Order: sequence, then C-alpha cells, then structure tokens
Amino acid sequence: MDEIELMLKELTEAPGVSGYEAGARKLVRKYFSALGELTQDKLGSLICTMPGGEPAPRVLLAAHMDEIGFMVKLITKEGFIRFTALGGWPNHVLPAQRVVIQTVNGDITGVIGIKLPFFMTDEERKQAVEKKDMFIDIGATSEKEVEGAGVRIGDPVVPASEFTALDIPHKTYLAKAFDDRAGNAVCIAAMRELGSTSHPNTVIGAATVQEEVGTRGAATTVESVNPDVAIILEVDIAGDTPGIKPEESAIKFGAGPCLLAYDARMIPNIKLRDMVIDTAKEQGIPIQLSTIEVGATDGSVIHLHKTGVPTVVLSVPTRYLHSHNSMMRRDDFDATVKLAAAVVRRLDRDAAAQLCEW
Repeated sequence: MDEIELMLKELTEAPGVSGYEAGARKLVRKYFSALGELTQDKLGSLICTMPGGEPAPRVLLAAHMDEIGFMVKLITKEGFIRFTALGGWPNHVLPAQRVVIQTVNGDITGVIGIKLPFFMTDEERKQAVEKKDMFIDIGATSEKEVEGAGVRIGDPVVPASEFTALDIPHKTYLAKAFDDRAGNAVCIAAMRELGSTSHPNTVIGAATVQEEVGTRGAATTVESVNPDVAIILEVDIAGDTPGIKPEESAIKFGAGPCLLAYDARMIPNIKLRDMVIDTAKEQGIPIQLSTIEVGATDGSVIHLHKTGVPTVVLSVPTRYLHSHNSMMRRDDFDATVKLAAAVVRRLDRDAAAQLCEW
C-alpha cells in the first residue's frame, strides 16, 4: 500500500456525515498541516493556505469532507431506531446494509431493516421500500435497552464499509465516502506536487462541511478565503455500467478526469473551462466532459461570491455513488491530481485576470 492508497483508506474509512465531520476533519488536518497555514471557519470547514511565487491570484482548491449518512430521529418502544437521511440516499441501496451509530458510549453497529419480503404482497415486492418504513436494528428488544446503550435522538449514523483494493490488473478501489474524500485526497496530493515545485500564486486548499445537505460549508469558506479563482474537486457518476444510456451518462471508468460543463446550479467560467481542456491536451491527459441536470457542487455557492469567482469542477469518475460501496480507479485519480496541479501552475496574475475579460 503506497502513500496515496493509505491516504484514501484513512480518509474514506473515517466517519464524517454532514454536520458531524470531526473524524474526517482530524485526518484532513493531519495531511494539511504539512502543506501550509491552517485555519478553520466557524461552521467547521478546514482551510490550508500555501504561499507561492506571488500573493495573487488566490486559487482555491475546494472539496467537501462530509459524507452522506443518517441521524437518529426516534426510538420505538420495541427497540428499533427510526432515522432521517443526511444527504441523498436512493431507497434501493439501503436495506440489509450495516451502519455505525456514534453514541456518547462509543460506536454501536446495526443493520438497516425493512418488512421482510416473505410478508409483502406481490405489489409491495415490486416497489422499493421508502425510508420512512425502514429502521435500524441493533439487536435490542426495548426502548430502554437502546437508551441504555447510549443511543440518543440526534446521534449521527455512518455507513459501515471498509476500504478495499480490488485484485485486478488496474488498481481499483472500493469504499464508502469517495464522495468526496477522493476530492480531499486530490486536493492534498495536488498541493504536495505544487509545493515541491513553483506556482505563481497563493493556493488555498479547503475541506468544506455540509455540502451534502445544501452546500452550506462552501458559503462560509468562500467568505473566509475570498478567492480569485476556484477549482472544485469532486467525483462524477460513471455511466458505463449496464442499463445506463449514453444520453444519460457518457462518463467511463479509466477514461480520465471529468470536467463539468453544466450542472443544475452552475455553468463554469468558459475561459477557465477551456484552459483546463488545453492544459489536459498539453499534458497528454485524457479528459471527459460531463453534464449533470440534477444536483450541484460547492461551486454553485463559490462562483457567486461577491461579484463572481471564475470556477470549474474537476472530478474523478466513480461508480455507485451515494451507496455503501463506491468504486474508483487509481489511474483516473492520479490523472486528476496531475491536471489540477498543471492548471494551477498556469494561473498567474495575467491569466487569472483574462478569465473575466469579455
């Protein structure tokens, strides 16, 4: 296991659902501390400033550190736990999955339960069970037992999933929370690369909070950073699995980084987008253009800061997002790091100023 693989393992296995990012933040802080000056905003986002050849432009590399998860909302008299989702969970992927409840007495493992199919009608079996009909079972038989274990309303619930390196010719990883700990890892790796050479700007790495519940951390982070240019580091939905049509997603595993051309809340700065495309061509990095008609990233908030911030989104193609087990290829990750660093090196004062010359 090399340094990058170890970092991905640590970051993805760390707990950090939206609003409860302490576990992930501790690890990001460890990696950021070797790169620059650390600050933290009052919502909990972590910011690392790394000076370069010039104080400006200020280039923000942002990736959210929260993952989708759940929160305890009710304990039944029979000892089952009802929950609310933190972030977007498809109903289909939840039943029979293990989770960890973080309590005052420590972690408690449970499983997401539903009414068993043996007792469903034919019509019920054809439909995905809704979250309101699901529950978490920790093996208790009463409300008193659950409360005695330390479970309280408001406790965060984290998907249980180990990082696994798959044994195939191309390095491929299976883990929870690639959305967006992979982005955090790209940010850290790119800043390491930039710190070992030269860059004509100040680079600010940010690990934001609460993206999955409305890009909230991006709003406070961008106020703290006040960037001149922003590159959002994310994961994108690989659409090369059975049943997905090209018009739904043409993003493929192993075909290089993704550049977002459109999402529901942001159209990227066109000149910065073209700079990324040109840089990829010069560096011999394959690149995929992506559009997302539902959903958004931290860029949706950051690009609207004050009079506007030129912003693009670079992503690592990933299969099975928003589930307990997503999948990512190492060569796609490495190429995203290389491209992000190469773009930052081009962003001197003149290049940044030209991004907004219309």
